[in-house]
Amino acid sequence: MVKSRVQFICQNCGSVHQRWAGKCDACGEWNTLVEEGTSGGIGSGPANSRNARKGRAVVLTTLSGDIEDAPRIISGIGELDRATGGGFVRGSALLVGGDPGIGKSTLLTQAAAALASKGHRIVYVSGEEAVAQIRLRAQRLGVASAPVELAAETNVEDILATIADGKRPDLVILDSIQTLWTDLADSAPGTVTQVRAAAQAMIRYAKSTGAAIVLVGHVTKEGQIAGPRVVEHMVDGVLYFEGEGGHHFRILRTVKNRFGPTDEIGVFEMSDKGLREVSNPSELFLGERHAKSPGAAVFAGMEGTRPVLVEIQALVAASSLGTPRRAVVGWDGARLSMILAVLEAHCGVRFGQHDVYLNVAGGYRISEPAADLAVAAALVSSLTGLALPADCVYFGEISLSGAVRPVAHAQQRLKEAEKLGFGSAVLPLGSEELAGGIGAGAFQPTELADLVARIAGSRRGRADDEE
Repeated sequence: MVKSRVQFICQNCGSVHQRWAGKCDACGEWNTLVEEGTSGGIGSGPANSRNARKGRAVVLTTLSGDIEDAPRIISGIGELDRATGGGFVRGSALLVGGDPGIGKSTLLTQAAAALASKGHRIVYVSGEEAVAQIRLRAQRLGVASAPVELAAETNVEDILATIADGKRPDLVILDSIQTLWTDLADSAPGTVTQVRAAAQAMIRYAKSTGAAIVLVGHVTKEGQIAGPRVVEHMVDGVLYFEGEGGHHFRILRTVKNRFGPTDEIGVFEMSDKGLREVSNPSELFLGERHAKSPGAAVFAGMEGTRPVLVEIQALVAASSLGTPRRAVVGWDGARLSMILAVLEAHCGVRFGQHDVYLNVAGGYRISEPAADLAVAAALVSSLTGLALPADCVYFGEISLSGAVRPVAHAQQRLKEAEKLGFGSAVLPLGSEELAGGIGAGAFQPTELADLVARIAGSRRGRADDEE
């Protein structure tokens, strides 16, 4: 009889420890080590390796050879297909994460119904909801007539036995991976061992049969998918479903994709009838814009292959505190501190006695450094009380020396701005060749001080006009 032994596994990173400690040595998190017993099953180490079979030789090949495109299942939901790189790849595993109530189950229900209506066999397995709850959602979405096969089950072996009966499914949706458990592990559902073992079993099924698997994952308060990060390495793609509670739009963001781009987004609008595709997100983010307000600049950004225009709002107000406040929503706080330091050191703009608040309109989140120029323009505009031109867009990276550096895809950014009615632009000198349109007459500063002087010059111009 195999002797069971005790291990302590970190619930954050999945590392194994032989004794308990308050802090995980691998990831540095506190109070994440949980005792889990093993009895010769998964993770039993040397006790199980003594009975391992002898390996067999595999055939080695070369890098050159015939290349075939990955076979895909197109859902017909354009924004979902864009985020996945053109549809679900057969034999792949996809992990979808998002905050509770953000719309993960709604999106997957709509996708399952769309695929089932095209003749694909779709199996939807829920470990958190009863079949009746899923049916109620389908009725609300108007897709109750779609031939989607439903089940409420959490045991991996039972799920595999169920979907193996009959025709091989084209897509299997498991909601969620934290509720699944397998007989091969002794720990409770939701622990690192169970999540990893259950995901491994489902991924093995996908690779061996060619069925696409979608795993739904919970998100922690830090915004990361709960459970071991090793699950993200095991799957072929990771999607995050983002959105703010006070806004009606949702963004499906790709952070990992072995069969497509890793920086695409799909934009949806939440309504009482489910999620609706937003083909032009720039109009959505600029819909409630006040053009004559100081402290607002329109940033022309890129999300994968899609240009997105969004308004950046800044408020600079006199502070009565010894240490002025710096608050940021939708952007990197450390990068804001850098822009403020460059404005003070190289442009003579003082913020030491002012509170600074920065917000990306609509709850959108920006990660690319090309927003530096738009942020700087909004800050100077708010401090001076001068509104920026309503038909101007801004993009460019700012270095610590105060220089404005070029960014990629300048032509695509300008085309999107021109399509939405913008007539001028501020962008770095040395950007890719700009052919006509608003790029021909764009202002291209080499230093951030040039932009500050241009904004300050508009005040003198207005004073001369008034005289």
